Amino acid sequence: MSYKLEGTYYETCNCDVLCPCGASNLVLPGDKERCQVVLGFKIESGEIDGVEVSGTATAMIVDAPAQMTDGGWRVGLFIDEQASDEQRQKLASVFSGEQGGPGAAFAPLVGEMLGVEYAPIHCSDDGRRHSMRVGDTIDFEIEDFAAADGNSPMVLDGVGHPAGTRLTIARATRSQINGFGIEVDGRNAHATRFTWAA
Repeated sequence: MSYKLEGTYYETCNCDVLCPCGASNLVLPGDKERCQVVLGFKIESGEIDGVEVSGTATAMIVDAPAQMTDGGWRVGLFIDEQASDEQRQKLASVFSGEQGGPGAAFAPLVGEMLGVEYAPIHCSDDGRRHSMRVGDTIDFEIEDFAAADGNSPMVLDGVGHPAGTRLTIARATRSQINGFGIEVDGRNAHATRFTWAA
């Protein structure tokens, strides 16, 4: 079993900007009683066990305790409906943690897998603006805060996050998210380039 995926990662959660979870490497609890978050992955190039998955996307919707390291996460997975049956199976194996590597970082925290759904997934990037739409379930846009130079995004560096060690600091400018019985009031947000391999 092996995989390599590269692309863009998107996240929005119900914490106020800036989320204590990400900023503290999960030492501090989130701002709210429960942490609701969407983790989105646009796969620009990739293969899993020799199966090409470039041009596909996935999204996870999560309901977790405010102290995310307590575990017991409730997770639903969305996979791009344009993916073939073989691609869907391989993507599910990575994002469920079966294939190890970065995709398995969440696995020990998951208490209940709510299922897998297939839906059209559309992602876009325009400078410091990023958006993801998953069928009629997820629709959000985020905007990175500008750094001191006024052009590049402000970033968190040295983060222990499965998507990467550098995340933009952003806020949701649009958020309509309700899937698998989890409703996310997107406020805080992040984006980054990601490279996963195992």
